Amino acid sequence: MQTYTCIIVDDDEIDRLTVQAYAKKFLSLQIVGVYANAVEALAALSLKHIDILFLDIDMPGLSGIALRKQAIAIPVCIYITAHPEFAVESFELDTLDFIIKPLKFDRFTQAINRIVEYLELKQKATLFESSISDDIIYIKEGHTQTKVNLHNILYLEGLKDYTKIVTTDKNHFVLTSIGNLLKEYHFQKFIRIHRSYAIQKIYVQQKRANEIILSNGVSIPIGRSYKDALCLF
Repeated sequence: MQTYTCIIVDDDEIDRLTVQAYAKKFLSLQIVGVYANAVEALAALSLKHIDILFLDIDMPGLSGIALRKQAIAIPVCIYITAHPEFAVESFELDTLDFIIKPLKFDRFTQAINRIVEYLELKQKATLFESSISDDIIYIKEGHTQTKVNLHNILYLEGLKDYTKIVTTDKNHFVLTSIGNLLKEYHFQKFIRIHRSYAIQKIYVQQKRANEIILSNGVSIPIGRSYKDALCLF
């Protein structure tokens, strides 16, 4: 089993111990440091290989946001905080997940599953190529190329540097952000309705106040800053 190194940084002892206890339940995680402040954590980063940061935000001396800015090369950052008002700022710094305290084990498990999926995809380094046809792309998966008809794509889901392409048959992953993918000619008809999601109008079954229901029953959230896109429906 692939293991990933992580550090935990939180000035609250109970919260710090909670994250540590939960992390120990996952064989895929190797805790290499637990710190009560960001200054101590920053000093240790140069001495260790780190895959994942579990960070609080509001800490004395140096905030979790400031720490992330100085450790932006670390692939995954998960904020666990009591301050939801920092969510927007944190996601501008390649945050993979943002968890509001008090931390619950099922929510932590959800974050770990997302981390493992993201890091496994990063190792595969999947790419895509456009074909001569306007309706076809080819997705490179290992040593083979899979032909994908654009009309069969239900929606796109952004996973930091990767985008999951969900079709009527299976899921594919490409090594590009959803923002960059939507700039490609072949994806101009997709409508972005959330920071992490873009859909095709033809698959919309139902429009609700805060979500779109697709023809396969999947619910896609509507981001507040993307509500104007709904005027296209």
